[in-house]
Order: sequence, then structure tokens, then C-alpha cells
Amino acid sequence: MGALQLALGAVGVAVSVYAWGLFVAGVARMVRTIRLGQPDATRNGPFWPRLRTLVVEFVAHTRMAKLRKVAPWHWMVMWGFLIGSAALFEAYGEVFDPSFHWPVIGAWPVWGLVVELLGIGTVVGGVALAVIRQLNHPRRADRLSRFAGSDFRAAYFVEAVVIVEGLGILGVKAFKLSSGLEDMPLWSSFVTLPLSHLLPDNPDWVSVMAVVKLLSAMLWLVVVAKNLTMGVAWHRFSAFFNIYFKREDDGGVALGALRPMMSGGKVLDLEEADPDEDTFGVGKVEDFTWKGWLDFSTCTECGRCQSQCPAWNTGKPLSPKLVITQLRDHAFAKAPYLLAGGSRDMAGDEVGLTEDKYEDYKKRLESIDVLAMAESERPLIGGAQELGVIDPEVLWSCTTCGACVEQCPVDIEHVDHIVDMRRYQVLIESNFPSELGGMFKNLENKGNPWGQNAKDRLAWTEGLDFDVPVFDGDLGDTEYLFWVGCAGAFEDRAKKTTRAVAELLHTAGVSYTVLGPEETCTGDPARRAGNEFLFQMLAQQNVEVLNAVFEGREPGRRKIVVTCAHCFNTLANEYPQVGGQFEVVHHTQLLNRLVRERRLVPVAEVTEDVTYHDPCYLGRHNKVYEAPRELVGASGANLREMPRHGDRSMCCGAGGARMWMEERIGKRINVDRVDEALGTAPSKIATGCPFCRVMLTDGVTARQNEGQAGAHVEVVDVAQLLLTAVRRGQGTPATAEPETAEA
Repeated sequence: MGALQLALGAVGVAVSVYAWGLFVAGVARMVRTIRLGQPDATRNGPFWPRLRTLVVEFVAHTRMAKLRKVAPWHWMVMWGFLIGSAALFEAYGEVFDPSFHWPVIGAWPVWGLVVELLGIGTVVGGVALAVIRQLNHPRRADRLSRFAGSDFRAAYFVEAVVIVEGLGILGVKAFKLSSGLEDMPLWSSFVTLPLSHLLPDNPDWVSVMAVVKLLSAMLWLVVVAKNLTMGVAWHRFSAFFNIYFKREDDGGVALGALRPMMSGGKVLDLEEADPDEDTFGVGKVEDFTWKGWLDFSTCTECGRCQSQCPAWNTGKPLSPKLVITQLRDHAFAKAPYLLAGGSRDMAGDEVGLTEDKYEDYKKRLESIDVLAMAESERPLIGGAQELGVIDPEVLWSCTTCGACVEQCPVDIEHVDHIVDMRRYQVLIESNFPSELGGMFKNLENKGNPWGQNAKDRLAWTEGLDFDVPVFDGDLGDTEYLFWVGCAGAFEDRAKKTTRAVAELLHTAGVSYTVLGPEETCTGDPARRAGNEFLFQMLAQQNVEVLNAVFEGREPGRRKIVVTCAHCFNTLANEYPQVGGQFEVVHHTQLLNRLVRERRLVPVAEVTEDVTYHDPCYLGRHNKVYEAPRELVGASGANLREMPRHGDRSMCCGAGGARMWMEERIGKRINVDRVDEALGTAPSKIATGCPFCRVMLTDGVTARQNEGQAGAHVEVVDVAQLLLTAVRRGQGTPATAEPETAEA
């Protein structure tokens, strides 16, 4: 051990003590901050399924692999960080003693190969990620870049450290070989061994490279410890916890049902709730659960959510990434105030830090930074003049399509957070887009968002050449309850889907019945608009009716078939939250089974080019992708896929109650989707949801009026395609009439 080794070792140890101390303190500060969130007992177990999900997601990179051009490079960097930590700690010995290596495994050629691959993978992966970031820089693609709004300096810092660490690993090994301190075969040192022949025989260089490896890591620790909002760095630790504590313990993403409204870690009973004690949604950042705070802390700013968001892609102010990062920055800036005991009531008055509450009141007050105090006064939702954290235009631009949740590699639950903020705005502030007021009123008074009379729910049956059975109090041997839905009963275009499905079920000999006037809205638009009270009212009313209809039937025989993707999702996934357990199938699933069983036999092929649009609440939220496509194929049509399809399908713009709100900013989402559909040169655009059908039809009509689409292009439901093929060419069915104006 020479003077150089002693000097470098002393520097390395001194810097390490400071860096590790700072980092441990940073971790403790982050944990305390995350625990400021509300309790959430639903994340506690079961242990083994959650652990299995965690292992599968990070080892196989299943979530990251949704962007295949990035996944391999990130995989290399991830393993370089995890296993490379062993090489980092080895540097403490190498600085003092160039010949030092780990006992037992240090001289093992297999370990030498592992270190070689880690070093190479880290360098190559870090460079590749930096190149990808440059190729997708916002200056080149404006809003289209998924990195727009991301912190580039933080990302480049992390990537630079990654590359230096990799070079340090390779450098130490190469100088050990050149100095004769290590003897490794070529197969385990295929880069460093040839390189060692070009390097000097001087052990001092081993210590120099070891301290480079060490100090670069310590610099990283210091920087991230002082910047708790640097998600691109902290996700290396928090992502493991965020994945483990994801909403669905079976590994599924946070789609389908929305989380019930919670308060104090328990599901909120709206009949017994107290506005002075309970939280109604999220009105302040501390109303989010600790898992929400963990979400904010874990965002890597990769922008995958942003790249898939229909609102962002059509010029709206909403970016799921920026929502999360803005909440993160606000949460951590406000944290010192909250940790000191600060709290404000709904009027904004201080109720936490008061002299009568704390003996050390002045000491607590003095401990709060002036910036944290200012941050505590900002409203969570508000415009620029109000210094709001989230602009109302951002909050209400969301279609709840779930593309952000589907794409997020670290399982952030964007939709739940957005709807929770909407709940507070609707239930407490009564602050929501004016168009929703009419929709809420129609749902409350008429039981449907169109405000139509319940007696007209059977108007769609007029003109059919067979009788549609209506429930008369006795289900008998009927196999399915046909849930028509509000759109299917009242919207002219959707009625054609309803008639087509009824005719196909009649042709196949399926016994079914409809509720008629007894049916009301499932409450989907109310819930996604944040009106949880109205949703609960409608849901409980429907569950009571449905339980009476299926009285005496075991769960496996309480079958409901629906044509609306939103009704499908609500009945199947959300009604169990209010006591409704039913076996719900979408009409495309049932019809596809009937075709397979030869109960429906297509005989007259639809020899047309058809593109299929995946409804978000059928596809992404419920993973029903194949059944409607198989029906398109069964009808004889030639399926032409749009570039964005399957789990990457583009929303039509109707979800999240946007069906009843005007689009005043940017390009209309439905027109954007129609443009993509028209790019496949179809004669028909097929879908499996009445909301999608309305939106796409309006988009096609707009393009036809502008001369950008042929008059022959029409939007149909897949059931209509199948009916055309099954009817043996017996004239034109009523369900295939030209589209009419929206009711």
C-alpha cells in the first residue's frame, strides 16, 4: 500500500461517509414524506402473489417491454445497477490494495464474465438511452415527443453516472489484467483482456480507476439525496415498492373498476359520511393515500403515458406525466409544512398549527421554510391566477381511457388519482364543466344522460319481425338478461346495434329478456365525472332490481349480455363493490361463441375492407381484443388494422364523461381517430361500443363534409357486419340503414 493508495483511499472514505450519511438521511426524509398520505390497507397483501408480480415485472421487464426499442438497454442498465453494486463496494478494497477482490468468487472466471458483461452492458445501455433521449428530444418533434416536459438535466446526469460506472468497472479489470494482478481466460474477459495489452503495467492505475468508480457513485448519492423529486434517479429504489404495492395483487394494472371513494383508509359510506371529518375525494395533496405519494415519487418522466394520451396528442393541456410530476413537486414542497403539523380546512384557514394545539408552536412555525408555507396556500385545482397546482382544463380533459396506466412501466395509477380530484370538485366544490350539470340532472331525474322518458326504452323494438321478450316478474328458463343500455335504447345510431344483436340472438335461439322501463343508467358517466353520490344511487337501484330479477339463481347463472362497453365494465367490475355479483359478457363475446358453436352461420360474406376500433372500456380496461376481430373475420370482411390498436388503441374521446362535454381546445379526438382509420382505406369502420360509434360517426361526417372522406365510408357495429353475413342476403336489414343525426 503506497502513498497514492493511502491518499486516494482517504479521499474515497471521507467522501463516502458524507455521501452515505446524506443518502440515508434522504431516504428517511422520503419515507416520512410518503407516509404523510392517507392510509390504505388494501395494499397489505397477499404477500406471495405481490412478490411474484414484482419479480416477474423487474426480471422479465414485462412492463418496460411495451416499448421494445428501449427495453433491452434499460434491462442492461438495471442489472448493471443491481449486480454492479457488488463491483462498487469492491472498489473500497481496490483503492487501498490494487490486488483486492471478493473472497471465493473474485478470482472465479465465471464472476469475471459477469463483471465483464455488466460493465459492457452498463456503458452500452447508458449510451443507448442517451441517444434515444436525443433522437426523441422535444426540439425535434414538439409536443409529439414523450420527453416534452421532462427534466433533461437530471436524466443526462443519471445516464452519465451510469456510463462512468460502467467504464470504471471495465477500467479496474483491464488494469488488473495489464498489471498481472488478475489472470482471466479470454472467454471471461473478451474486451478487457485485449485492452489490457495496450495499457501500462502499473497497479496504481487500478486504484485510480477504483476511486473514479467510487467517487462517481458517491456524487450520485449526494445529488439524489439533495433532490428528492429526481424521479429518474429515485425510481431505482421506489419502483420495487410501487410495483409490489400496485392496486391489483394479481399483477393486473389499475384499470377496469375505479377505486371506491376512501376516507381514513376505509371505503366511505356516503350515508354516514361527515364532511368535517371525512375526505370526499382529493381536495388537498395530503388527501391522496400514501400509495399516491409513492406514485408521485416513482415517476421516471419517461413520458410513455404522455405519448399515448389522446388529450395530449390532440393539443389539450393534459399530460398524465406532468400531472404526476406537478403533484410530486407540490407534495414535496409542502411536506415540511405538513410534517410540522400544518393543516388547513376547506375554507383555507389554518387549523393545524395553532397555539392551543402545540406547546412548541413557535418552534414548529420557525422550522417551516417560507417556500413551504407559501406552497401550503396553493389550491390543488385552480387556474394560473389562483396559482393552482393542476389547472381545471387539465383535470377535465381526461377521457379515463387508461392508456397512461397501461403503458406506465412502474405501475402509476393516473386514472384513479384524476377521478379522485374530480370527486372533490364535484361533491364539495360543485365546480365542474357546465355541460355536466345537465347530464347529472338527467341521470337523477330520468335515469339516463339524454333525459328521455323511461317508457321509450323499448322504442328500438318497433319494426322488428319478432317479439322481444320483456321481463314480467318471472325469469323462468331465460338464459340471459339483455342489458340494452341508455345509448342502445335512445340514441338512433346505437339502436341499430341493439336491433342487430336482438335479431342475432333470436336467430341463434338464445333465450333472453330485457328490462325495458325498469332499466336505468349504470352510472358510469356520473362516476367518471366524479359524482360518486349519483353513481352510488343509480348503482344501488340497479343492483336491487337485478338481484330481484335473478332471485334464487346461483351466481354462475346470473348472466347479463351488454352492447355498451361502459355498461359492461360497470356491471362486471364495479357493481360487486355495491353488492351486485353477475356474470357479464359483451355482445361480441357471446356472438363469437355462437358462431363457433355454429348456432350462427355466416353464409353471405361481407366482401369489404374493414378497420376495427378498440373501445377503451372493452379492450384496454377489460382485455377483450380477439372476439370482435374474429367476428369481423367471420363476416368475411378483410380486416385492416390501424397503427394504434389493441392495448395501444387511440380513444374515441367519449370516456370520462367527455361524451357530454365540448372540446374547445386543440384537434377533436374523434376526428384524430377517424383520420387514422381513414388511413387504412376502409369502406367501413367497425367498433363494439355505442359511445365509440357516435364519436366516430361524427368524425366521419365532419371529414365527409370537408371532402376528405368518401361518402361510402360508414361506421357500424361488428354485430351489424355479422348480421349482414348471416341473413343470407334477404334484403337490407333495418340495422344497416344510413346513419341518422344524433338523438
